[in-house]
Amino acid sequence: MSISSETIVEVLEASGSDLAEPEHSQQLVRPLSSLQERKLVDYLEDQLLDVTRNFKKRSQPESTTLPTLSSYLTATHPLLSLILQIPPIDPSAALRTTLLLRLTGDVMSAIPGYVPDVQTLPQLLSWLDDLDNGWLAVLRGQAWDPETHTGVDPNTTPATPMSQTERTRLRSMLITGTGMMEEWLEGLNMNGQSYELTLETLGLQQDFDELFSKTLTEMGTLHGNDNDPRGMQGTC
Repeated sequence: MSISSETIVEVLEASGSDLAEPEHSQQLVRPLSSLQERKLVDYLEDQLLDVTRNFKKRSQPESTTLPTLSSYLTATHPLLSLILQIPPIDPSAALRTTLLLRLTGDVMSAIPGYVPDVQTLPQLLSWLDDLDNGWLAVLRGQAWDPETHTGVDPNTTPATPMSQTERTRLRSMLITGTGMMEEWLEGLNMNGQSYELTLETLGLQQDFDELFSKTLTEMGTLHGNDNDPRGMQGTC
């Protein structure tokens, strides 16, 4: 199961949420109507259910479209991009947060369900870096630029910030997920080396050490302390 970039554009246009070109580092956005939100949610629900069904069949290659972590990441990345492109303006901003929390939880739980392999690690890091940048944009109330994979300040009234409950839930997902990923990486088998040495050999150790550092640091800022040490816990 995969979604093309053309499908993403079509969904955004159908939902009335097409984004204007950046102007002076700002993007013009408008909220979705209730009907547009329902259509977008229905579409995403169908896609997420399909991902879940195929993930559960991952040990049966003949019965699933997602037998490997690489295929799973390829299928879910367009969903991440689509969710992030929901306008960061009330009331649509709340929908973006809700859907992104769900996708984050699903993906962080799914990753350890696959056998780790060194060939897929760069793709995984790229996916998680987009997720980190995406959450940073959400926390800052920014629009998402799918070309640069970064947040852009919108030329609108700031949306209602994420609630403390949502931030706590997100922090827990990221810290728990990175802890699970550390255990998962121990399953790497490369000439009998430890996974730390394997990552170091591949030049990936620092990238794993800095997983979600931008999001966690930003949430530390939201707690009123730019150097909140809690923001850096849970990295591999």
